Amino acid sequence: MTKWLIRLFVKRADQVKDPQVRRRYGILGGAVGIACNLLLFLMKFLTGMVTGSVAVSADAFNNLSDAGSSVVTVAGFQLSGKKPDKKHPFGYGRIEYVAGLCISMVILLVGFEFLRTSVEKVLHPQAAAFSWVSVAVLAVSILVKLWMGLFNRKIGKAIGSATVGAAALDSISDVAATSVVLVSVFLSRITDFPVDGAAGIVVALFILWAGITTARDTLSPLLGQPPDPQLVREIEQRMLSYEGIEGVHDLIVHSYGPGRIIASVHAEVPADANILKMHETVDLAEKEISAGLGIQLIVHFDPIVTDDARINHLHQTVLDTIRRLDPALSIHDFRVVDGENRINLIFDVVVPYDYPYRDEQLRETIDATLKEEDPRFFAVVSFDRSFLGE
Repeated sequence: MTKWLIRLFVKRADQVKDPQVRRRYGILGGAVGIACNLLLFLMKFLTGMVTGSVAVSADAFNNLSDAGSSVVTVAGFQLSGKKPDKKHPFGYGRIEYVAGLCISMVILLVGFEFLRTSVEKVLHPQAAAFSWVSVAVLAVSILVKLWMGLFNRKIGKAIGSATVGAAALDSISDVAATSVVLVSVFLSRITDFPVDGAAGIVVALFILWAGITTARDTLSPLLGQPPDPQLVREIEQRMLSYEGIEGVHDLIVHSYGPGRIIASVHAEVPADANILKMHETVDLAEKEISAGLGIQLIVHFDPIVTDDARINHLHQTVLDTIRRLDPALSIHDFRVVDGENRINLIFDVVVPYDYPYRDEQLRETIDATLKEEDPRFFAVVSFDRSFLGE
């Protein structure tokens, strides 16, 4: 069924990095969600009205909120495909994340309302009529939601979408919630305990958890999150494959939505190299890596001295010192200002984002350690954070 729907509605389905293909996947996921959830809402709402079960009714309105969420998903993917313009020169890709955040708010509101209704049902219980129709409807709902969860997970993984992934998680949580309601229908036949209201509370908690998880997953890319480690490795390895590029550092990755990534990186090149030739190499690297990875890469090149034995020796001394302090540290942009009584060693230290020590503490430790090698050494250190090498 899943493969058939993808073949029917998504042209060039294997080219998931194409923004248009990705958008079609997202709209397909949303459209299927609208159709399935509206059908389940009608079935459960009518069943809940007939049997007087608040748990079944709560589950019905949970499906209605899911249908509304799917509408937001479709709108989000549709709008995210708009081309850049004067007001938004980097495009509208982040609307997908905003759509996911809206979905989470709807889920949370529905969850709080069901929790309130269910608590009232526990405090003021009313008998719910048992019906095999209820059992059949709930069983069908579980099967449909299980398929929707697998369907959305497949699409979410294919296009790397947190919004579609959240829809998959919501569907799986609905499977658990509806299963609780199904169990409560049977238990209501053998006990006077307000099982219906208690089951409604459990359903509400499942809904609230799904809302919180969805909000977390969509807020993260809106606030800014680490780049994909695979992308970082790809950029580094491809940059170093070009003749004359000795090293890379200061990689910064900006995401303006799926398929809209702008990255900048510094490339170390020999100081005595032909500047026109190196400029040509850097331009070629920018174009080829941008096309190969589907990003926009900007490269700045830094000249470094590679043929001076004394500077190379000092560079190795500093590098060995840094690595003895912590193998997670590295250096770049190494320069030397030589003097008779003072040798300034100027360099940048790359520090992991979760490094436990303050920059000033680390600077003092590096300076003191280098002075043990030679009292004339003075470390002039700058610090930056990078995901390269992690």
